[in-house]
Amino acid sequence: MSPIFQRAAREWAAMRSEYGDYLEAHIAAAYRATNGVLLNARGRAAGVSEERLFLAGGSFAAAYASPELREFWAAHPRLTVEAFETAWAERLYTAEGEELPEHWHTAA
Repeated sequence: MSPIFQRAAREWAAMRSEYGDYLEAHIAAAYRATNGVLLNARGRAAGVSEERLFLAGGSFAAAYASPELREFWAAHPRLTVEAFETAWAERLYTAEGEELPEHWHTAA
């Protein structure tokens, strides 16, 4: 397997693990802040899971989130995995000492 792909796969796995930790903590904080009222009546009737509510896109989440949860999100925005991955990549590529090898730079 390509060493470049191996490194990317390790970074992706680490990112997903950290996102899982973030998501678990964010759901727990929302649960405490809303006294456990995360779904609105429509979401409960549709059988939407709490985790799906946090993982889904914005329009889905807004349609099924309780008013209390929407208020919590206004103060503590949820991060989709895509936004979390973007922030992870920015941190990775701007980390101190994360320079490209000299031979990767193109001649001007």
